[in-house]
Amino acid sequence: MQKDNISTPSTPTGRVRHRRRSNEAIPDVTKTNGGSLLVHDRNKYKSMWIRAYSSVWMIGGFVFIVYMGHLYITAMVVVIQIFMAKELFNLLRKAHEDSHLPGFRLLNWHFFFTAMLFVYGRILSQRLFNTVTSDKFLYQFVSNLIKYHMVICYSLYITGFVWFIVTLKKKMYKYQFGQYAWTHMILIVVFTQSSFTVANIFEGIFWFLLPATLIVINDIAAYIFGFFFGKTPLIKLSPKKTWEGFIGASVTTIISAFMLANIMGRYPWLTCPRKDLSTGWLQCDPGPLFKPSTVTLPGWIPQWFPWREFSVLPVQWHAASFGLFASIIAPFGGFFASGFKRAFKVKDFGDSIPGHGGITDRMDCQMVMAVFAYIYHQSFVVPQSVSVEMILDQILMNLTFEEQQALFIKLRDTLHERLIRQS
Repeated sequence: MQKDNISTPSTPTGRVRHRRRSNEAIPDVTKTNGGSLLVHDRNKYKSMWIRAYSSVWMIGGFVFIVYMGHLYITAMVVVIQIFMAKELFNLLRKAHEDSHLPGFRLLNWHFFFTAMLFVYGRILSQRLFNTVTSDKFLYQFVSNLIKYHMVICYSLYITGFVWFIVTLKKKMYKYQFGQYAWTHMILIVVFTQSSFTVANIFEGIFWFLLPATLIVINDIAAYIFGFFFGKTPLIKLSPKKTWEGFIGASVTTIISAFMLANIMGRYPWLTCPRKDLSTGWLQCDPGPLFKPSTVTLPGWIPQWFPWREFSVLPVQWHAASFGLFASIIAPFGGFFASGFKRAFKVKDFGDSIPGHGGITDRMDCQMVMAVFAYIYHQSFVVPQSVSVEMILDQILMNLTFEEQQALFIKLRDTLHERLIRQS
C-alpha cells in the first residue's frame, strides 16, 4: 500500500510556523447548562452540601458578631479586608522575582495600612473624639491626632514611595512597577469600596445588615433556582449563571428586602446610630422612618381582598430600592470578578472557605452594595439641612477647649442682648 504524500507549506528556514494561541481561558461549553438541569448532575450534590455546611457556619458567626455590636462588626470588616488584600497580593506574585527582592512584600502592606489609617481616620475621627472627651490628656492627644491626620498619612505614603524607588533593581523594573500598580488598584477598587461598610455600620447597624443580608439572600436564591430550574445561560463570563436563577433571585430578594426591613426596623439596637466607640446598648428616638404608619388601599382594589389597611415602616420603601439594586446591579460585581479570574486563569481567589473559594469570592457583590447603601443613605435618608448636632460636632472636633469657652461666652452675650431687645 502506498501512502499519500501530503505537502505542508514551509517557511524559508524549513520549519512549520504555528499561530500563537490566545492566553485567555476558553470556557468549556460542555460544562455549561446547555438545556440540562444541574439537579441531574449527581456530582453537584456533594458540592452543594459542602457549600451549605460552610454557609451555616458563616451565617452563625455573622449573627453572633452582629449581636456583639458596632465595634465587633468593624473588627470583622477589617479582618475581611486584610484577607482580601492577602489573596489579591498573592494573585500576581512570582516566587522567583520575590526571592531577589527582600522586603518587597512588606512594602505592599505598608501602603495597605497607610490607606487603612487614612480612610478609617476620616470615618471614625468624630466617634473617637466623642469617646475621649472626659479625659483631658486623651482629649488633647486625639485633638492633635485628628488635626495632623492628613500630614501623618501623607508622610507614611511618601515614605513608601521613596522606599519603592530606592529598592528598584535592574532587570526587575517591569515586575516591580507592575506590583506597585497592582497594589494601588487593590487599595482603590477593593479597600476603598469595602470601607464604606464601616461608615454604614456607625449610621446604624440596620444600614449595614440589611444590604449585606440581601446580597446573601440573592446569592443563595440564585444558586437554588439555578440548581433546580436553570436551563438558559445568562452571561458568558459565568457559564453556570442562568436566567432562571437571576429572575428567581431578583423576585426573592425584593420581597425579602420589604419584609426584613419591617423586622429589623423595630429594634433600637439595629436602628440607632453610634456616636462614639463604646460597646454599650443603645436607646434612641427611632425617627419617623422607623415608626409604623397605616397604608390604606385605593378604592379600585376588589372588595374580596381581605386587607384594606396594613401597617408598614416608611423605611420599607427604601428597603425595596435596596432589594432592586441587590438583585439587578450588584451581581455585576460577581460578573466582574468572574471575568477577572478567567483573565488570570484561576478558579477562585483563594480556598479559605470550603465550597465557596476565598474571602474575595464572597465579597465581590458586597463591595458594590456597600457603596450604593452609603450613597443612598446620605442622599435620600439623612436630612440635608444643617442641624444643631452637626454644628456641635464640628465645634467639638475643630476648636480647642479655650476656643470653645470663648465661643460659649460670645454666644451667651449675644443671646442675652437679643432677649433684652425683645423685652
